[in-house]
Amino acid sequence: MMLLTYKVEIKPTKKQAWQIDSHISGSRWAYNLFLDINRQRYECGYHYRGAYEFGKWFNHEYLEGNPDDLWVKDLYAKSVKEAFIDADTAMKRFFKKLSGFPHWRSFKRGQGSYYFVKNGKLQVITCERHRIKLPKLGWVRLKEFGYIPTDAEHFVIKQGRIKFKAGRYYLTCLVEQAELPSLELTGDPIGIDLGLKKFAILNDGTLYPNQNKSSRGRQIRKRLRRLQRKMSRQYYALEAKRQKEGKSATDLNLAKTQRKVQRLYQRLTNIQSDYQNKIIATVVRTKPQWVALEDLNVKGMMKNRHLAKAVSYLGFYNFRVKLIAKCRQLGIPVHLTNRFEPTSKLCHQCGYKKIDLKLSERTYQCPKCCYTADRDINAALNTRDTKNFELAY
Repeated sequence: MMLLTYKVEIKPTKKQAWQIDSHISGSRWAYNLFLDINRQRYECGYHYRGAYEFGKWFNHEYLEGNPDDLWVKDLYAKSVKEAFIDADTAMKRFFKKLSGFPHWRSFKRGQGSYYFVKNGKLQVITCERHRIKLPKLGWVRLKEFGYIPTDAEHFVIKQGRIKFKAGRYYLTCLVEQAELPSLELTGDPIGIDLGLKKFAILNDGTLYPNQNKSSRGRQIRKRLRRLQRKMSRQYYALEAKRQKEGKSATDLNLAKTQRKVQRLYQRLTNIQSDYQNKIIATVVRTKPQWVALEDLNVKGMMKNRHLAKAVSYLGFYNFRVKLIAKCRQLGIPVHLTNRFEPTSKLCHQCGYKKIDLKLSERTYQCPKCCYTADRDINAALNTRDTKNFELAY
């Protein structure tokens, strides 16, 4: 058996949308409460309470002493409990020095989720072609029909989350299903070189251009810049209004502009995700014996102030994660080339290392064997055939 994740947009009714917003707000409140209580206990010298210990204390002591917070009992209990577990996981990462102290979940950033889970062997989360039945919500319509598996005998929905982003509700389901039959890898190995001018270059000469340089991407970012300037002016106007009328003053136009900015960001994210998915589908459809990809130091590349914005727009890490996940599902090995391997400077034909290769030289010319090829294609060939690699899984 294997676990796969399916993500789809849902179309709740007004009542269901209100219920989802209530659960998301309750989850966010529970997450922040866990962080606040444990921070206070740490400052006072008491021991740290984990998620399960905190849950018992919350139900038996906290709610008895704070009757104003009994509204949380009307929510789905598993959603509140999962918020404690999420906060506990973030705190443990902080203790292990894997990350900083967890940030509070914010309403402005749209954080929080409605979590549901399959309880016991008898309970089943029913899903049909166009709708799914969820706890506390009932039947919720799906916007994409037939995407989530509906055969309850071979597919079991274990758990899921609903998140609100840019005015839309998205459902993510974790489905347990039988493993796919292993493919017969009859295709040639593929080496992929990622870059800024061209997003991806394959060793066979296939070029995938940078979507951020397309007319559609430039138009969206131009609209985004204008809206952000407008939002900044409205924000300063609201601050001046609050100084005169008090902190309770609001600006509905500012909220509308913020929603427009969120939608444009979401549109750019969807364009990038769809483009990367199509590239990965094209690569795995050839059934290659292996796929080689360079282990890029994206964090180091982001420190270059001249390239940081362009690198962040491309989403190299997301592409790598998606490619590895898809290849692992189909049984295709993925070779991660050492990030210090000079794939661009090596001649693919004789192995000569051209130390003085400049970034402006887009054609590789070997002074030893007179081999001539496009710089990126030569790098993709070296990435495919290098022996200095690690298996991704």
